[in-house]
Amino acid sequence: MSTAETRPASQNSDRFSHSAATLRQIAEDMIRYARERGATASATEVSDGFGQAVTVRQNEVETIEYTRDKGVGITVYLGQQRGNASTSDFSPQALRDTVDAALNIARYTAVDDCAGLPDADLLATEFPDLDLYHPWALDVEGAISLAQQCEQAAFAADRRIRNSEGATVNVHESQFVFANSLGFVGGFPTSRHSVSCAVIAGKDDAMQRDYWYSDARCAADLLPAAEIGRIAAARTVRRLKSRKLATMQVPVLFEAPIAASLLGHFVHAVSGGSLYRKSSFLLNQLDQPIFSPHIQISDVPDIRKGLASGAFDDEGVRTQRRNIVEDGVLRGYFLASYSARKLGMQTTGNSGGTHNLILKPGDFDFDGLLKQMGRGLLVTELLGQGVNYVTGDYSRGAAGFWVENGEIQYPVEEITIAGNLKDIYRQIAAVGNDVLIHGSRQCGSILIENMTVAGE
Repeated sequence: MSTAETRPASQNSDRFSHSAATLRQIAEDMIRYARERGATASATEVSDGFGQAVTVRQNEVETIEYTRDKGVGITVYLGQQRGNASTSDFSPQALRDTVDAALNIARYTAVDDCAGLPDADLLATEFPDLDLYHPWALDVEGAISLAQQCEQAAFAADRRIRNSEGATVNVHESQFVFANSLGFVGGFPTSRHSVSCAVIAGKDDAMQRDYWYSDARCAADLLPAAEIGRIAAARTVRRLKSRKLATMQVPVLFEAPIAASLLGHFVHAVSGGSLYRKSSFLLNQLDQPIFSPHIQISDVPDIRKGLASGAFDDEGVRTQRRNIVEDGVLRGYFLASYSARKLGMQTTGNSGGTHNLILKPGDFDFDGLLKQMGRGLLVTELLGQGVNYVTGDYSRGAAGFWVENGEIQYPVEEITIAGNLKDIYRQIAAVGNDVLIHGSRQCGSILIENMTVAGE
């Protein structure tokens, strides 16, 4: 991205309100004070960050937002009684008051035999540089210009683009230090920047809306602003003259930007909280086939510049590469220390969620998947939250395109796609190599053999 300017992290200490050394000192002081006040164990995280967001609509500046955030939270234990408190005031008295508040809460909580810090031998001891911090020296005027380029490219792409919901440029940088009474101290700075655009095509009752965006640790890795605008425009105008469909059962192809939602439902179902509460449709499925035999899913925490990379999780537990699904068979859960103890297992280093979750791509590109499907529904948008995580029942509003002979015929809307996630996962016919990285989940488009499409 031509407007991106990055500098080495060592040259950017002035970008935060506090130095990393200050955050570390605060964390260590709070752990020490908690011990003096009677805590048998404690953990704290201290963070500091800022963000800048500029939105342009119809070539005029609509909003300029600038934020600076800082905060500290501490968890203390009195045996197996737990208390937590937080503050945004870094004054010594406020920090001591926060520790005291957490201790007072702990005294009135019930004993929980699963509460406590992780085992000391599981904590990270090595901290490789994963290249997660890339400051973006973009002032407000530069952000306005970039947003205008993005939106103007959308309007210029097609005369049917009549309106805009705006183009937004976001800059966000933060740093943190996590420490606990087992002697762990770790932290690092991170950045995440983005450019997005949403536009409207058509007029009166025949209007359609769509969007596109790009996000990355480093601004130089973002798509050019003009390209984001052009993609947003193309995605919008292709939806004009949408039709409805009759109710039927057909193959369904989830386009890459929304296919990641299928991974999200899987993650929810095999995460500790859902499992120990017995609120998952994938209970007791470890080492059982739950996907098609060709499906491979891995959790990878050490990708350089990865949007979910890190050497340790939210408890300081070291992270590691894991194969979650091998040849369709579930090989692992996502557990923090508490949920692991509830299940009689060991933490997987996933306190705070997954890392970079990767669905191994197949041999087909997007056009190849359309040909593989032949006749069916291409879904490009999902609406509503119709997922029952206890039963796996899945029913969501959708929009997309009807496909015949492997080619898109016309746009469709006001339909519902339905099935059960257990069946959907087993019926994954193919995964595309059109991998899109938006956030922590990386996957291409996903073709499902058969789903119910409810229409007219």
